[in-house]
Amino acid sequence: MKTSARNEFLGRIRELKNGPVNAEVILDIGGGSELAAIITQESMAELGLKVGEEAYALIKAPWVIVTTDSKLRTSARNQLCGKVTHCQAGAVNAEVVIEIPGGRSIAAIVTQESIESLGLKVGASACAHIKSSHVILAVAG
Repeated sequence: MKTSARNEFLGRIRELKNGPVNAEVILDIGGGSELAAIITQESMAELGLKVGEEAYALIKAPWVIVTTDSKLRTSARNQLCGKVTHCQAGAVNAEVVIEIPGGRSIAAIVTQESIESLGLKVGASACAHIKSSHVILAVAG
C-alpha cells in the first residue's frame, strides 16, 4: 500500500463503538498509545473491521496540531506526546517530527511562526493532536 499520508500506524483494533451513522474504532498502536477514528458504518462493514484484527491508521501531516503542553484540553480526540526528533524549517511552513512511546514517530506540518512561538526544537517535549475524523483506516487485502 502506497499513500500520500506522511503518518502510517499499524495497530490492532481494541474496541468498536457503533452508532446509527458512524462508528468509533479504537486502534492500539503499541507503546501504550492508541488512536480513535470515526468512520461511517458503511466503511466499517466494507473494511470488515473486527476487534482483535489489524488495521492501518493514516494521518496526513497538515492534519496534526502540535502543542508543547500535555495538559492542554482540546476537542481533538487523539493526543500522542513525546520528544521532537526533527525540525525542518521552510519559508512559510515547517515539518516537525515527534517520537512517541514505542519508537514510532508522527510528523506534522506547521507554520514557521509556530515553530518559533512554541520553541520547537530537537529534544523539546511536544504533543500531536489529531481529530478522530482525520484518521483514515485501511486494511490489507
